[in-house]
Amino acid sequence: MFFKRIYDPTLAQASYLIGCQQTGNAVVVDPNRDVAQYIAAAEAEGLRVTHVTETHIHADFVSGARELAARTGAQLLLSDEGDADWKYAYAADAKARLLKDGDAFMVGNIRMEALHTPGHTPEHLSFLVTDTPAAAGPWGILTGDFVFVGDVGRPDLLERAAGYTGTMEASAHTLFHSLARFRDLPDHLQVWPGHGAGSACGKALGAIASSTVGYERLANWGVGTTDEEEFVRMVLDGQPEPPRYFAEMKRINKTGPRILGGFRAPTRLPPQSLGGLLRLGEVVVDTRSAADFAAGHIPGTINIPLDASFTTWAGWLLPYDREIYLLLDDASPRGAESAVRGLATIGLDRVAGAFDGSSIDAWTAAGGELGTVEQATVAEVRTMMARGSATIIDVRGYTEWAAGHLPGVPNVPLGYLPDEVENLPPGRPVVVHCQAGARSSIAASLLRARGVRSVVNMTGGYTAWQEAGLPVVRGVADVLAPTALPTSPVVMQTS
Repeated sequence: MFFKRIYDPTLAQASYLIGCQQTGNAVVVDPNRDVAQYIAAAEAEGLRVTHVTETHIHADFVSGARELAARTGAQLLLSDEGDADWKYAYAADAKARLLKDGDAFMVGNIRMEALHTPGHTPEHLSFLVTDTPAAAGPWGILTGDFVFVGDVGRPDLLERAAGYTGTMEASAHTLFHSLARFRDLPDHLQVWPGHGAGSACGKALGAIASSTVGYERLANWGVGTTDEEEFVRMVLDGQPEPPRYFAEMKRINKTGPRILGGFRAPTRLPPQSLGGLLRLGEVVVDTRSAADFAAGHIPGTINIPLDASFTTWAGWLLPYDREIYLLLDDASPRGAESAVRGLATIGLDRVAGAFDGSSIDAWTAAGGELGTVEQATVAEVRTMMARGSATIIDVRGYTEWAAGHLPGVPNVPLGYLPDEVENLPPGRPVVVHCQAGARSSIAASLLRARGVRSVVNMTGGYTAWQEAGLPVVRGVADVLAPTALPTSPVVMQTS
């Protein structure tokens, strides 16, 4: 048996290529949209992809299962568990074989058995893997978003991301009973989950690639908690804000992702056209570093640096129903193709064109002024607080804010900031901060693009504030008039 984990760090997502070396057949489990990598990996081992499957209807990336099956002629296998709301609408058109609990299929001499493990989603499957010539029983289990290393899949996404009101507690109870089934599996089974550290599909995912059932029974809080009510309370407490694009991913993956046929670099546009696009209100994303953007940028652009978090914040902040233009950093090793790939993996397919770094020089040569983002130290921000001369906002996640924040400073997680711009007190400087500075830099660019004239970024963020020994507050008692958005506890200050 050949086994390969293929990991995408920008999505914190794992796919698996499993092949029978005797017959040359292979299956890919949970492919993302970059399907060429799976074909290449199989060919490198003398294998051909004959089967494609996935554990569930994903919420955090566009599935590549449909496209990979179409490209290779492989059999597509999809879950037939869950109620009518959680069936694959495109399964018949794709001639997919539907799987229920206990169904098995052979990939050469490798046996894959589907286990229905609902809770994270109603249709979720895990796969027991058996190398039949080598062993009498299963070797491992691919758990998708059911069990992670050190954590379990969150059961609140149907309600908080997909809008299915009143499902969180019921899903948590369902997950508890699925975990009882997991605990009954043999200790030696290797556990290979669908995500690693950094994914929003759980709250405490480990960075280790794999584990065993026995170890997770000992070390995983979710697997080890055997009191049902206590488990429900714990699993729903402290979950991070689900990115808004999760609902869009669910829709795309249920109805059927569009087949791309590969990623295509965007058309390079003449620098002179950039101003016209901005005057029309088009979305232009400056992918340079936060420092470069702060030092000088074309007004109206939004800064999302092309780094490991690019995909996440693009999904949070960019529209799915409009064209997107990119401004690229010529010095960066990650260029247009990397950006297009990252956007496509979360369904942002409408990249209409790209500008290179010379566009900024062309802008100034034509008489255009560059915008800047003022930077302030924690000492300077403390002075502003004492004088009451600025509106200060913490753009970290709610659980981070509740664990400790600057006295009197409200919380608006970065992904929800666009909704709150019009609620900011007019005519006052706005100071933004996060944990260390990455998210607040994006927030500053967003506020500038939305017309807030005076925006200040607190350098070093909450970490620098703590290191300076300045006072912090835990909880919400010091913030007046809390309000809440539908999917996230956002606390604003009205005085």
